[in-house]
Amino acid sequence: MQRKKKPMKSRILIALLFATGNLIGQSQPDLQSRSVATLKVKNLTFKDLNKNKKLDQYEDWRLPISVRVNDLISQMTLEEKLGFMLISTTRMGGDNVFANGVQGGGPRPKITDGFNEEDLVQNTNMFTRKPLGAPNMSAAGTTKGVTQFHLRHFILRANAEPAILASWSNNLQALCESTRLGIPAIVASNPRNHVTTDASVGLSVGLTSFSKWPGELGLAAMRDFDLTRKFAETAASEWRAVGLRKGYMYMADLATEPRWGRVEGTFGEDADLTSKMITQIVLGFQGNKLSNKSVAMTTKHFPGGGPQEGGQDSHFDWGKFAHYPGGMFDYHVKPFKAAIAAGTSAIMPYYSAPKGKEFEAVGFSFNKAMIGDLLQKKLGFQGIINSDTGPIEMMPWGVEKLSIEERYQKALQAGVDIFSGAADPITLIDVVRKGLVKEERINQSVAKLLKEKFELGLFENPYVDVAEASKIVGNKDAVAAADLALRKSIVLLRNDEKRLPLAKKTKVYFETYSQGGRNGGEAMKVIKPNYPSLEFVSTKEEADVVLLWLIPSSGGLFSSQGAKIDLNLSANRIDVNHVNELLNSKPTIIAINYTNPWVIEEIDKGKAKSIIATFGTTAEALLDIVNGAFNPTGKMPFTTPINQAAVESNKSDVPGHMEGAGYGLFAFGQGLSY
Repeated sequence: MQRKKKPMKSRILIALLFATGNLIGQSQPDLQSRSVATLKVKNLTFKDLNKNKKLDQYEDWRLPISVRVNDLISQMTLEEKLGFMLISTTRMGGDNVFANGVQGGGPRPKITDGFNEEDLVQNTNMFTRKPLGAPNMSAAGTTKGVTQFHLRHFILRANAEPAILASWSNNLQALCESTRLGIPAIVASNPRNHVTTDASVGLSVGLTSFSKWPGELGLAAMRDFDLTRKFAETAASEWRAVGLRKGYMYMADLATEPRWGRVEGTFGEDADLTSKMITQIVLGFQGNKLSNKSVAMTTKHFPGGGPQEGGQDSHFDWGKFAHYPGGMFDYHVKPFKAAIAAGTSAIMPYYSAPKGKEFEAVGFSFNKAMIGDLLQKKLGFQGIINSDTGPIEMMPWGVEKLSIEERYQKALQAGVDIFSGAADPITLIDVVRKGLVKEERINQSVAKLLKEKFELGLFENPYVDVAEASKIVGNKDAVAAADLALRKSIVLLRNDEKRLPLAKKTKVYFETYSQGGRNGGEAMKVIKPNYPSLEFVSTKEEADVVLLWLIPSSGGLFSSQGAKIDLNLSANRIDVNHVNELLNSKPTIIAINYTNPWVIEEIDKGKAKSIIATFGTTAEALLDIVNGAFNPTGKMPFTTPINQAAVESNKSDVPGHMEGAGYGLFAFGQGLSY
């Protein structure tokens, strides 16, 4: 007797069962909803995201993600797809981070968990302060952005308490869930866990309620990869607790050009060290693969923003070029290979255009040879290509003569999947409707973006526990691990007279530049901390020893005017006459906070016998080094030039430790212990 063939639909289901294991045996995930009903299939529960009272494939958590993605794409309109391909700033209630179209441009009212319903339309470039060719909506009112523009990718710049962040996140997800297809949002952020001198928007949120770790250079100075992994896992748990599920970080760029304004955000000048750091960072935030426990990483800035001509940054037209006079292009790509191997979810190209290389002289987001050929084909990266903020509207280096529509076309042809810095998809919609780009190409990007959301478990549960957020963020264990890292990040560079550690009851006159946040250093001031074993005095005359903590600052990346960059201390808010007066008056310990490889020859005239390097830390951590409560173990993450002439003669793509004899004062890897 011939057996009857099973219907096609049944055979497909059987194939799916074999492809994914026994789907019926999968355990029920935790489903949370605010705006949609749930469906029962036998003893299992599903969310009715599109409100049609039946189980669609994209709602079925048992199915392979590829099946869910394809089903959802088939239900999305062109407008929904193209809104999905923008990631824009979103603002919370009371958040005026971009008031008047500029960073920090308005009063600072209390931030709430409500929505900011104001559109933010800019007529000037927020970085160069030059007029734009056409107005650009960089942020939409929240409800309008979600319901009319179909935005689902957001960058949160606001600095608020954990419970407020968590409650706002839940409100946003409930709004998204209430829409036609119920597609959840993903909220990204720049770093929130570091002590930094430049908390400019787009670089770092600065000091927050989250655990406070050394700056990125300080993490590299630790040379402790287990603690680096601990940092990433700890930060990830804090981020998840408040609803942040994507990091616009970290930088795999190499600090080979000492003048570059973003050195502070790197892991130093060495490709091997940076590769190890990036590996631990990605694995710590994401895990071995994306899951509902992950914070997805966007590693930046491909193929490395370090070799900027003259140290000028490509946020500005006077810094649009990266160049490779030392022939070290491949050296800068190496950390990105490590990020890819670790599974980074996304990679962000920089604004720069390559100069003097075989690639087309257009910004990396427009560069098909760079993205499509090198990153995707040769290096094998199949994840999300995320543009930096505003290359289409504000930093179109090499494509200035193209229309906005043509710039989108060129970037899509190069391989970009999601565009940062715009909130209104109307121009991108026109690009497709006019036939400049086919919808099939759009589907490729949307599939990648949806896949990330499914892997993160956001379709099942995008919500967080508000009460739990306050318990997790900045908890005791997180703070203890961060405090250890703050101490391990400090480097002892000189101890010629064995002055350190200081003996008990030593009388110390302690001067420092206070943490200046967005505005850099402030006036020198005396501090008298409540610290055991040392006696702090009010004048240098009373002191046995002077402790001087210098925190040089160029004023922040976005204060750039395109002038020649000088790394001497006097050019970076340090009164060298005052420093030398102290050095000549008393035995003096000099601590220097390095955000760049500063040139210290103005004060290094035979009197600086005790020198310490910090990279974003606290006074308490510094004092624990000074009095011997903690034995210093840190190593320099870059080479410091011996003078400004060495700075100006450097090859911008070559790390300091490869520049040759006569370049460095303090070498990469240098560091003493007691």
